[in-house]
Amino acid sequence: MHRIFNTAVADVYPHYVTKVTKKGRTEAELTEAVEWLTGFDEPTLRRHLSDRTSFADFFAAADLNPKSALLTGSVCGVRIQEVEDPLMRQIRYLDKLVDDLAKGKPMAKVLPA
Repeated sequence: MHRIFNTAVADVYPHYVTKVTKKGRTEAELTEAVEWLTGFDEPTLRRHLSDRTSFADFFAAADLNPKSALLTGSVCGVRIQEVEDPLMRQIRYLDKLVDDLAKGKPMAKVLPA
C-alpha cells in the first residue's frame, strides 16, 4: 500500500491551494474541481478536511464523476490511464485537475464535458 493512501487530504490540500493561487487561480476554482471529481458539496469537502480523512477514505466516500475517466495525460511523468491501482488513479485524477488549473486552462477545459 502506498503511503499517500493513508495521508490525510487536509495535509495535501493546502499545497493544492498554494499551487493554483500562485498561478492566479482561486481556491473557489479548486473547490469546484474537487467537487466535480468527488461529487461532494462544499460542506462535505470541508468536513473531510477538518476530520483529516485519509485519501483512501476520501475516495471511498466519493461518488466519482463518471467523466473522470476522460482525464488523460501525465502527472509526475506517469500517464494517468496507465495507473493500474484504482485508488492511485483517482488521486492522479485530482492531481491532474490541480495541474491543469495551475497551468491556467479555462475551467471548461479542466473539467471534461
